Amino acid sequence: MPHARASDGTALFYSVEGSGPPLLLIAGQSNSSRWWSQVRTAFAAEFTTIVTDHRGTGSSDKPDSPYTTQLFASDCIAILDDAGIGEAHVYGTSMGGRIAQWIAASHPSRVSRLVLGCTSPGGPHGIERSAEVRKSLAQVDQKKARQALIDLMYTPAYTGPYNTIGDPRMPAYTRKLHLFASAEHDAWDVLPSITAPTLVVHGTEDIFNPTANAPLITGRIPGARMHLIEGARHGYFEEFADAATPLVVNFLQG
Repeated sequence: MPHARASDGTALFYSVEGSGPPLLLIAGQSNSSRWWSQVRTAFAAEFTTIVTDHRGTGSSDKPDSPYTTQLFASDCIAILDDAGIGEAHVYGTSMGGRIAQWIAASHPSRVSRLVLGCTSPGGPHGIERSAEVRKSLAQVDQKKARQALIDLMYTPAYTGPYNTIGDPRMPAYTRKLHLFASAEHDAWDVLPSITAPTLVVHGTEDIFNPTANAPLITGRIPGARMHLIEGARHGYFEEFADAATPLVVNFLQG
């Protein structure tokens, strides 16, 4: 299993699959590369896909030190370097979209095209989830909290698999580090510097990361376009893959 080394020595698991132009797929908060498992095959038919386990998840190291979305972005660059990939398409969803914002802003020569899914600019300009949503996720009863997360990710019509509800192997301390990294994200000031052609995708029924963030990001990145997937919640890319995957593939292929 290949591992890259971050600048601080952290071992970062990644895997490469498929053929064609490189496509880096970035998972959400407290999740490993398993996040992409249901849709990766379709992308790998058109692209050389690279998926990663964030530090703190999966087969990557789990240092007990502060994490930031900028640090995760530098981890992704270390992985591309290790894989010998200079420039890639980048598709990040949820916290992965926050990370992707920093990659595109800080390393413009490394990003061919950018897709930001169900994400937020963060900071004071981002639209936060409601107190009611936060309360539902903070329930002491773990079974109820898990069901609340499933309900935020998927519509009642969806019966699984649920690949987006957290890495069960994560220690509690890295869950907190991931939560803090996502909560502290603020890329508002750098979004206008992004030069890669950008597509912003969001579900119309996403209250986990409110849909109102999509037009905010779109208006902030020069030339960005937006597509809202009708009826979809936060896990649009998995439940609504029949619509979302071709949409993204077509955009990445220009």
